[in-house]
Amino acid sequence: MATTADFRNSMVIEHKGGLWKIVEFLHVKPGKGPAFVRTKLKNIRTSQVVDETFRAGEKVTEIRVEARNLTYQYNDGQHYYFMDNDTYEQLALTTDQVGSVTDFLTDNLEVTVAFHENDPVEVRIPQHMNLKVMETEPGVRGDTATGGSKPAALETGVVVQVPLFIEKGETIRIDTRERRYIERVKK
Repeated sequence: MATTADFRNSMVIEHKGGLWKIVEFLHVKPGKGPAFVRTKLKNIRTSQVVDETFRAGEKVTEIRVEARNLTYQYNDGQHYYFMDNDTYEQLALTTDQVGSVTDFLTDNLEVTVAFHENDPVEVRIPQHMNLKVMETEPGVRGDTATGGSKPAALETGVVVQVPLFIEKGETIRIDTRERRYIERVKK
């Protein structure tokens, strides 16, 4: 058992019959009334995000998850296949189990899979990735004064907004959590 004083980002707790990851939290001590903790929780299985408030000192059940490093291999249309880097065993996960990170999976990508009692509950990818621009419109000279952006399709198929100077074939760094352009990668 843990209390609200033990809360930290990425901590997994059991709440309302499900497994929830703490995305962010804030201890609030109002001038009048008891203290409380305001949290943003993400359901590990469904990716639903909710705001919850806990009384200060309230007891919660902390869930221990085991993280293993796996390498993404391929997708056969129904399952995503990962290989355990230590035992070389293959693990097949459905689209629902992999979640929204499917947009960023590339061959041989090192990922971390969190397990709860040998049940895969979450696939974690690097927060920043370098991806190649496969399709984008050419930038027009003179449009840069407005700081404009344009859509660009990346090698994984995901589309992000990039500055006008980015061209087809360039490699860019992407923030995978916010799905946004960070910088152009120098060759």
